[in-house]
Amino acid sequence: CNINMTTKRKPIIGISGSLLVDSGGVFPGYQRAYVNNDYIQSVAMCKGVPYIVPIIEEDELIKEQVANIDGLILSGGHDINPLLWSEEPHYKLGEILSERDTYDFKLFEFALEMKKPILGICRGEQLINVAEGGSLYQDLSLMEGSYIKHNQQDVPSMPTHTVEIKEGTKLHGILGEKTVLTNSFHHIGVNKLAKGYIVSATSKDGVVEAIEKEGEDFVIGVQWHPEMMTKSYDKMQNIFKALIEEASKKIYR
Repeated sequence: CNINMTTKRKPIIGISGSLLVDSGGVFPGYQRAYVNNDYIQSVAMCKGVPYIVPIIEEDELIKEQVANIDGLILSGGHDINPLLWSEEPHYKLGEILSERDTYDFKLFEFALEMKKPILGICRGEQLINVAEGGSLYQDLSLMEGSYIKHNQQDVPSMPTHTVEIKEGTKLHGILGEKTVLTNSFHHIGVNKLAKGYIVSATSKDGVVEAIEKEGEDFVIGVQWHPEMMTKSYDKMQNIFKALIEEASKKIYR
């Protein structure tokens, strides 16, 4: 990524962390804070400074976490608890992590308040939609017309289905194309769209593949995993480049 940095320092990009629980070894049940390395390397590749933002409980400390970053990536992972949009859990729902839901909602809320640019990836897109009043399909088998394989078993970087980008959206400006090929690792998708957001991309079976906030604020969610594709597909670097450029504008504003 070649980015024209006009600021005195490179922007700090926080990547929301998750919890990994040891299932064996010396410390069974031990919790570790982590994010997948692809997020870190994708930010660094595009000349941002990646920081893992770990799950904590105190609101004031979460606010300080957000204040100390210039942009935020809401990373992928667990399914979101459907009770958060007033649905009972379907039997096809995957593993949830309630403490992460609680934390990520606050992280997102404070980032919005502070006008930090936000990129949601997979779960991150879904979380943006729910946090802003939307809902999700707990499994894509519950969505009428869905037929594409959205949870691939191929290598992570391999694109396996087509995504159509809506012209005039921020995402179209970032990718510069009306059609892209993406990887796909999800079984949940956007159902009711949050107020104040638009759908900026869909798959050919109608599954929402990207959303973005109306207006000038940089709040974009994508359903695929561009961080897994950046090394092999330069086009996916543009998503991280856009976030980092937006963050760089705000450092000394």
